[in-house]
Amino acid sequence: MEPLRSQRRTAARVLDTLTPALILLSAGAVTAEDGGAMEELTTEKEAEESHRQDSVNLLTFIMLLTLTILTIWLFKHRRVRFLHETGLAMIYGLLVGVILRYGIPATSYHNKTPPSCSLKEGPVSTVLLNISGKFFEYTLKGEINSREIHNVEQNDMLRKVTFDPEVFFNILLPPIIFHAGYSLKKRHFFRNMGSIITYAFLGTAISCFVIGNLMYGVVKLMQVLGQLTDKFYYTDCLFFGAIMSATDPVTVLAIFNDLHADGDLYALLFGESVMNDAVAIVLSSSIVAYQPSGANTHMFDAAAFFKSVGVFIGIFSGSFVMGAATGVVTALVTKFTKLHCFPLLETALFFLMSWSTFLLAEACGFTGVVAVLFCGITQAHYTYNNLSAESTQRTKQLFEVLHFLAENFIFSYMGLALFTFQNHIFSPIFIIGAFISIFIGRAFNIYPLSFFLNLGRRHKIKGNFQHMMMFAGLRGAMAFALAIRDTATYARQMMFTTTLLVVFFTVWVFGGGHHAHAVRPAHQGGCGPGSGPAAVHRQLPGPAGGRASG
Repeated sequence: MEPLRSQRRTAARVLDTLTPALILLSAGAVTAEDGGAMEELTTEKEAEESHRQDSVNLLTFIMLLTLTILTIWLFKHRRVRFLHETGLAMIYGLLVGVILRYGIPATSYHNKTPPSCSLKEGPVSTVLLNISGKFFEYTLKGEINSREIHNVEQNDMLRKVTFDPEVFFNILLPPIIFHAGYSLKKRHFFRNMGSIITYAFLGTAISCFVIGNLMYGVVKLMQVLGQLTDKFYYTDCLFFGAIMSATDPVTVLAIFNDLHADGDLYALLFGESVMNDAVAIVLSSSIVAYQPSGANTHMFDAAAFFKSVGVFIGIFSGSFVMGAATGVVTALVTKFTKLHCFPLLETALFFLMSWSTFLLAEACGFTGVVAVLFCGITQAHYTYNNLSAESTQRTKQLFEVLHFLAENFIFSYMGLALFTFQNHIFSPIFIIGAFISIFIGRAFNIYPLSFFLNLGRRHKIKGNFQHMMMFAGLRGAMAFALAIRDTATYARQMMFTTTLLVVFFTVWVFGGGHHAHAVRPAHQGGCGPGSGPAAVHRQLPGPAGGRASG
């Protein structure tokens, strides 16, 4: 808190004399007598306008989701099966992004040159201005591109449709991850636990380091060709490797029917996909925590490396314990109380306990994704059997709907972000290098590990299934959420842009191809129990489509 106060004091001192700031910041010069009334009126109008703008933004996203749902229905009704539903959400997001970016005329907000000042500490988060004896507090909104300095109004609108990354992490990600854990087929999952953990931990680490090292080579090539305009360290490349190792369990679900694989292989594919999301997020935290002491901050340091490994183990095990503990507590509460007499209360408690796991883990410095995943697995294993018949249906459907909406919201936002995010850095060499290294990283992950696992498995992982795992590694919501969390530096901005393009490509090309075979047509006679919009998500065995008993 102290540094912030000193920053405020510095800012106030430096900007105290900046009366020209009124050009930018006040509605106009007014006399002292009627100034108060005018100011109040202006503030009220501004608040009203801001509220209206926020409503329009939310309405835009709700309309996007509505359009997506209606189009999915149309596709299913007409037996069109060439595109995955998340790909559709992206296309609509892209269209709205184009309209917002280029369809709305950029009105010039002011033509004067903004007042200048120099601060030793760099930009401050809060500025105090003394304007005619009254103190006003201004908060930092972010840097504006110098080319667009006269389009502040358009910048402001684009910035408003850009969500705080924490919205993705704290609100949209938990239902997606929880649903994945809650809908695992328990018996098959635990039977294949060894193989799943091998793919998730060892495979994700291999993939991360292969991608990281190849991308470091690409960055060095860019340096030689003069394509690099700012710093890009080895740790940045490893971080990119970690976020690109997070595959998307969502689309894997759709592929299952295409394979006609048995439950064991399905559990292996889905389990690996869900678990490596959790591993990738902890791995990225560990890479960020890697800080060698002394002058060589980006050189290899054994002590810092082992500290990062310790951080990884600590965060993962802590999150695992926290998630499992919350699940067990919920199971005990539902078992030893008469809550099942009141299904509404039971469902509400189940929902709140499950969501709070994520926030509790994040508040304690652990990873909410890991906690909520294991909470979901524990809830399916223990709590589910204690719930009343009504609550089992309600919880299953509630999380399925939340998961569907959150997932499609994220994908439509991705489409929007391609045009509304203001600091994109498109580097063709980096993007091509990313695609090649992701492909190689996935191959180094799947094939060698499958070979070693087959030596000890009774149910062998067949060659065609290995190829399927290779191409089922689609990048989705998790990679995007990790990339958007920090876009402050040049390296992170380039990574964010590349991540968006990788997600688009994998979802449209691989997701669309798999989906064309995966979705079975509905009954000829109309909407049967497994064909209508209620079954729009996935028709799968296990807790997602039946009782969770193993």
